[in-house]
Amino acid sequence: MKENTKKAAKSGITFGSCLAMVISFTTWHSVGWAIVHGLLSWVYVIYYILRY
Repeated sequence: MKENTKKAAKSGITFGSCLAMVISFTTWHSVGWAIVHGLLSWVYVIYYILRY
């Protein structure tokens, strides 16, 4: 069961980063901001949903 939890956590982190980068690049058209928002991951995704 521990391995499944680790896999899910890694998948969630990578999906969140990817989603944040796509949203950021689409909105701001900047690779720099996309990288920053990718590092923030789900925090930026939730912010974007609440803000827009």
